[in-house]
Amino acid sequence: MRSFIRVFLVLSFVSLKALSAYPQKPAAIVSNLKDSQETQTIPLWENGAPGALGHDDSDIPTLTYYPAAHGAPTSVIIAPGGGYRGLEMNYEGRQVANWLNATGISAFILKYRLGPRYHHPIELGDAQRAIRWVRAHAADYGLKPDRIGMLGFSAGGHLTSTAETHFDSGNPGASDPIDRVSSRPDFAVLCYAVVSMTAPYSHRGSAQALLGDSPDPKLLADLSNESHVTPQTPPTFIFSTSEDTTVPSENSVAFYLALHRVHVPAELHIFQKGPHGVGLDLGDPALGEWPTLLLHWLRGLGLLDK
Repeated sequence: MRSFIRVFLVLSFVSLKALSAYPQKPAAIVSNLKDSQETQTIPLWENGAPGALGHDDSDIPTLTYYPAAHGAPTSVIIAPGGGYRGLEMNYEGRQVANWLNATGISAFILKYRLGPRYHHPIELGDAQRAIRWVRAHAADYGLKPDRIGMLGFSAGGHLTSTAETHFDSGNPGASDPIDRVSSRPDFAVLCYAVVSMTAPYSHRGSAQALLGDSPDPKLLADLSNESHVTPQTPPTFIFSTSEDTTVPSENSVAFYLALHRVHVPAELHIFQKGPHGVGLDLGDPALGEWPTLLLHWLRGLGLLDK
């Protein structure tokens, strides 16, 4: 018992010392932001996306750039959730981009194509193209090509975990220079993410939207990303809640254990309270701490250094 108390006090001291580096809480930072930040929306392919079924907005995958005025040359590609059928572009997109900007990190919101109109591998192709695009243009934005992360919520978390387990180093002979660079994110953040497509706790709606009504079992296995973690999978920060019945926290635990087994740096937080789809949830005194915990983790990796 005495040992437990000593550990608790040490951890509390460390947490308070780390928090003192931030004069404002994340909620205060976000509340001071203006919605009129200058942004730039870029189509991922100038001459139309491969596999496009039309020319509507839903057929055109894009990145919307939210620049940080000052800070580290680190960037994060945000993949909003929505069950692979929609995109929660506000509380899992713009709000997160604004918060990242306030901490000195530049953000890109990914608008990827969706089911049931589009199925795998279209969504993964959009994510890989986004990572390649930011890497290929990093110098143009004052960013570093080896400090590009991806952050995803729910089904966007599945897309993120797919991107970090299914990547390549680029095609050096490609005519498009963007296709010559790696699609591997340098770090990843999974927020109440769908991970497995085969486990009892998988999210059936996401699987159906992504793969159709009767998916090949081999494809389901290939996109159960807890089974495809290797030592080359990038460092990953993960959080979920015990009360999430839509995408149970077993998804997060399984991915963390897979990372831990192959010694990939990883951090997992399972909060007791909180439903699915909370976003930043800065108003919650407990769950609202996850963004601060993420900042500590990023600092530990040297990703907040200028």
